[in-house]
Amino acid sequence: MPRRGRREQQSREERSPRNQEKKTRDFSHLVQWGKQEDEEKEEEPVEVEKPNFGLTGALAKDQTTGNMQNGVVMKFSEPPEARQPTKRYRLYVFKDDKNIATLHVHRKSAFLVGRDKAVADILTEHPSCSKQHAVLQYRMYQKETEDGLGFEQEVRPYIMDLDSTNSTFLNGHKIEGSRYIELKEKDVLKFGDSTREYVLMCTT
Repeated sequence: MPRRGRREQQSREERSPRNQEKKTRDFSHLVQWGKQEDEEKEEEPVEVEKPNFGLTGALAKDQTTGNMQNGVVMKFSEPPEARQPTKRYRLYVFKDDKNIATLHVHRKSAFLVGRDKAVADILTEHPSCSKQHAVLQYRMYQKETEDGLGFEQEVRPYIMDLDSTNSTFLNGHKIEGSRYIELKEKDVLKFGDSTREYVLMCTT
């Protein structure tokens, strides 16, 4: 059995910047909004998987050809602990303090952010954003129970900047590239020099 605290230490290393002040905007109304939206749209259509015209099988994982989707070499591959979340996560998109869109980001285990329409799940058309800018990745997190006799598992959201040209920002602070950073509810994301803000919320 792994020593107690090892997983918690790993989580602290991956989460950043947790002790930084967040924006003071009140997002509490979005929680109720999300619940009403779920009640009104119980029969939302399931996202249809995009057709994959790239390489498959062993060729798709070959170091020479790279991992491909729709003919595009992907800058990341999902980790073994990738899982689809059980909670209903939303990204509320703000521009000039006005909510302009609501993105449902709970129907699969990863969402690619970027300008490339062929592969991006969350399209960012601002010229300062990279074609494959960042990825919202859900991962299974495991920690010891308080009594030390077992483990608890939970699927948690993470953001990773894909070494973009103009960076990804969490609560106003630039994050390190190629590293998973755990997200919390009401966290605010920005990509490149775009003024759009993406606020993470969830409903059970």
